[in-house]
Amino acid sequence: NLGIIEEMHYKLMKDVDPKLKVRILLAKSLFGDPDVLIMDEPTNDLDYHTISWLENYLANFDNCIIVVSHDRHFLDSVCTHISDIDFGKINNYSGNYTFWYESSQLALRQRMQQNKKAEEKKKELEQFIARFSANVAKSKQATSRKKMIEKLNIEEIKPSSRRYPAIIFERERQAGDQILNIENLSKSIQGEALFSGINLNLTKGDKVLFYSKDSRATTFFYEILNGNINSDSGKFDWGITTSQSYLPLENSDFFDDNINLVDWLRKWAKTEEEKEEVYLRGFLGKMIFSGEEALKKCNVLSGGEKVRCMISRMMMKKANVLMLD
Repeated sequence: NLGIIEEMHYKLMKDVDPKLKVRILLAKSLFGDPDVLIMDEPTNDLDYHTISWLENYLANFDNCIIVVSHDRHFLDSVCTHISDIDFGKINNYSGNYTFWYESSQLALRQRMQQNKKAEEKKKELEQFIARFSANVAKSKQATSRKKMIEKLNIEEIKPSSRRYPAIIFERERQAGDQILNIENLSKSIQGEALFSGINLNLTKGDKVLFYSKDSRATTFFYEILNGNINSDSGKFDWGITTSQSYLPLENSDFFDDNINLVDWLRKWAKTEEEKEEVYLRGFLGKMIFSGEEALKKCNVLSGGEKVRCMISRMMMKKANVLMLD
């Protein structure tokens, strides 16, 4: 069910592909019907069918599950409770991810509206006190309103600890109507066909999902379109007004150098202006690498941080065609 074929069952772990190791560790954690199952990003590197199987398995799991995940659909399918760590405290919600999101946003809006009403009332009372505090006839009313201000409950709403990226893909120039034409494209590995006879014509505004049970097929397809490897047969032609930017599935080779993120991004700068640190920090900052974070060494980044860097690189390229693997 986890896509570990039988011939792999007797291989040594040191000889197993890192992505397959994740599936083996997942199988190990599920084995034995544990009382408490703790999972950190369990859907990483899993294909669609394996994720669907895991969702169904966990939804019917009778014992306790503690999970951290960025996969909202997975959380909706599996979770019955959400613990939200934000604003300096933990709030617990009964329900799945969607219920938590809607409830937490509603609660925040209500708190802000209550604060706004209380602030308006406070301002109104302060104006009355300032106007009539020296008036003997109105002094009792002014004193009464001072007590009313003391009773007003104006809650200090701490800023959220969450930081969100600003993904903005600007284009250096507009693309024409013709984007990409593919004719009879085929690719095999050691006699095994990954795909064959692909014919496709993309025009301006098209958004296409390439889907395969074998992730190698989609990756090789993108690598061919980027000119990194050759197809076995067929051809493709990009429109003359297009420029491409590519987010590869495997990005470790991009981060071998022992340099900081500003210098890392500078490697893809095309002009003297783009090489300026302020310019480069702008793109890194959009992906939450600000201040000292932008001076981290690129070869110590986590997988998620590497993807954020790659998206910074994509934004800086200002292409009019995006390819995301």
